[in-house]
Parts: sequence; structure tokens; C-alpha cells
Amino acid sequence: MGFHLFSSRRAITRVQAIAVIGIIIIAAVGGLWYYINQAPSTNPAPFSMEVISRPTIPVGVEENIMSIAGQRVVFLVAVEDTGEGSGYGKAVDISATVSGAEVTVYNPAIKSGEVAEVTMTPDQVSTNKVLALTIRGQRSGLEQTETITVEVIDWEDELGALAAEMQDKFIPWLITNHPEFGITTETEWTGTIVNPNIMVVMHYIFYSDDWEMYLTWHVTIQPHDWTRIYLRSRFTETQSSYAFEISSVQGQEEPHSIELPDWV
Repeated sequence: MGFHLFSSRRAITRVQAIAVIGIIIIAAVGGLWYYINQAPSTNPAPFSMEVISRPTIPVGVEENIMSIAGQRVVFLVAVEDTGEGSGYGKAVDISATVSGAEVTVYNPAIKSGEVAEVTMTPDQVSTNKVLALTIRGQRSGLEQTETITVEVIDWEDELGALAAEMQDKFIPWLITNHPEFGITTETEWTGTIVNPNIMVVMHYIFYSDDWEMYLTWHVTIQPHDWTRIYLRSRFTETQSSYAFEISSVQGQEEPHSIELPDWV
């Protein structure tokens, strides 16, 4: 009688052990299925990075970028997610290094649809030298880099006062006709020369907190003495989205909208 009871208990114990093992196997299989199908990937999500100079020249295109000492040379940076993984949709950290110039990154953590600005200002001792600016995008251990060469030529910026005068001709018209821009007489602008070695057509860029205003004007006589501005929202656009022209400055004509050229 005792022997049968002992055997029965051993049988029950074996059944319980088998059941426990079965539960463990089911849980393990279920956990594996969840990990494969539901759990986020531990691999970092890849991304691409695009660097564009102002005025628009895609990096990698055979183009000689020139500057002068003290000029703000601006490059725009945009990123896109190119695959799934950890960090997908999160910001990419943008940094930049260069020898021979001061460099500042505005809006240094960006997601898809956002824009960072890398501004380098060459030192006076860099005149007649070629500088190499390296821009990096980093996220979750992954890195993208672009290196751009900028030639610093011996030139003086003598256009600031005239450029500001040309810009002022557009401001009252913008206030009246495009109040949605938020540009007023109180808007503060910082200006810098662009393409310092180009003659006949002058180039200047102004920056406010929200806008980049790219200004050009034609040094000639009436009625060909036009001036134009191109507006870009600084941290959401890599290209200008508005263009306006005064067809003749001496003729005191009113600004009007024009089509955006491809180069801006």
C-alpha cells in the first residue's frame, strides 16, 4: 500500500515537472516571437546627411567656394532616416571643425524636415590659404561626414553700407504686402558678403532670427539697375521660397514677386 502511494507521488511529481518545463518552453518561444516581431531593434537606425552651401551649391559638385577673412560662410545641413532601428526619428547631432576659422553650429540637433546652419568665419591669417571644414552628423553610434574646402582670398568687403541701403528699399513693402513674414522695421539683421570676387552683380546675405535674405543688385544704369532678394526660412528650408525684385532702383520702382531661379 505504501509502495503504491510512493509511486503515485513520484508520478505526480514527474507530471508537474513536465508541465513546468512545458510552460518554460512556451514562455521562451513566446518571448522569442515577441523579440523578433515586436521588440525594437537594438541596431542603430541609419541616416543620410546633405550639406549645401549658400548660395546653393551641393557639396561634391566641382565648384570653387571662395571667401574672405571676416566673412560668414554658411552651409546648410539636412538629414533623413534611411532605415529602421534604435534612434529612428530622433535628432541627429551636428558638429563641425576647421583650422584657421571660427565655426558655429546653429540648431545643432535636427530631425528630418529641420535644418542646421554651420557658419565658419575665416581668420585674417588664413588669407591666401585653403581651409578644410569637416561637418559631422552623429546618432546612436553612427556617423556621417562631409569635408568642404574653402579658399580664402585677399579681398575687402566694401559693400555693407550699400547692401543695407538696398535691403531697406524692400522692408516697407514687405511689411505692407507680406505681414505674415513677421519682418518689421525693428527686425535686426546681420549681414555678410557673398562671392566677393564677382563684379557687376553684387551679392550679400542678411540673417535675422527667422529669415535668410539673400540680396543681389546689378551695377549698371537705368533701366537695368535692378535689385532682388530671396527669402529662406532659416531652420526649416534648404532653399529660398520667395523672390522679389525692384526692376529699377534709380527709377524708384516698387518691389514685385518674381520666379525663383534654380541657383537659390
